[in-house]
Amino acid sequence: MDIRDTPEQAELRRIARRLARDLGPRNVMDLDGRERCFRLTEAVRNAGWLELRHGTAGDPVASGVEVAIIAEALGETVADVPFIGPILAADLARRAGVQPADGAVVGFTPSLIDAAVVSGSVTDAPIIAVDAGRERSVAAYVLTPDGDGYRLGLAKAEAAIDGADLTRTIRSLPPGVPVLPVPNQSRRLTRDDLATWSSLGLALTSADMVGIMRGVLDVSVAYAKDRKQYGVAIGTFQAVQHLLAEARCLLEAAFSAALYPAWAVDALGPDDARTAGRVAKTYCARAARTVCETAVQVHGGIGNTWDCIVHVYLRRALLSSEWFGDDGEQLRQLERTRLGVTYGLS
Repeated sequence: MDIRDTPEQAELRRIARRLARDLGPRNVMDLDGRERCFRLTEAVRNAGWLELRHGTAGDPVASGVEVAIIAEALGETVADVPFIGPILAADLARRAGVQPADGAVVGFTPSLIDAAVVSGSVTDAPIIAVDAGRERSVAAYVLTPDGDGYRLGLAKAEAAIDGADLTRTIRSLPPGVPVLPVPNQSRRLTRDDLATWSSLGLALTSADMVGIMRGVLDVSVAYAKDRKQYGVAIGTFQAVQHLLAEARCLLEAAFSAALYPAWAVDALGPDDARTAGRVAKTYCARAARTVCETAVQVHGGIGNTWDCIVHVYLRRALLSSEWFGDDGEQLRQLERTRLGVTYGLS
């Protein structure tokens, strides 16, 4: 694996960061700006970024690396635009051999670890759809058992629910929602399909947290330069410097850890790709919480107030860490698959 960006990837990274910085929220009040949010959503759509995992004959338009680059850029500015949710839906639909429904996302179990499985014609348990659009009704894919594999079913998610993340819409599907079969599916989804799809989810949520760390650290460094106590900038205090330096080290290590699973999605086998994603998610989830909490501490008293944007980064990091399983879940799965431990280490 060559971790260096190709010229095309470097240009994509530059453009994605510029778009996110130009149209993403600069403060908490910007989250209520409908016009800005609409412009951001249209810019992402018109750039073709939501179609990067579309494709024919099973091959996506772009690899996991390009998609992770955009996820990281959007996380850096806590951009309030659906991206990971539609990308995951498009990837799942491509594997089933169908064109994804416009604006569709994937329904998950309430734990957010696995895609929801519905055995009948209606949902029999609560389902959560993450990173959906702001439309009144959103299509949500669920899995329906078919022999030794799965087919895609489609349900309507209408009720938006409150969550910690202020930048991504969460929809709830209660029991009893009709599930319609997706027509013209050319193949069943196998265990390997779902394993590779999960590895993509692990890679993208890890990339999102890398962006979150980068963005919140930039905000904190700028604040440390401007905020003065006793007539000098707090950034001159050694204690603050140590906090920011350690946060920077965590960021750089997380960035390195997240590169491999993004490449592995399309380059390695399903189990190896998912293992790479689990390792990266474990590190990135722990690092993101630490860096965001450090940012709150550097901001002092204002860091705990609504008007400070730092808490928006922390809230987004909490959802990304839970999506596809937090660090504890990833470690438990690694114990089972790599160490052969069924019920945890004694």
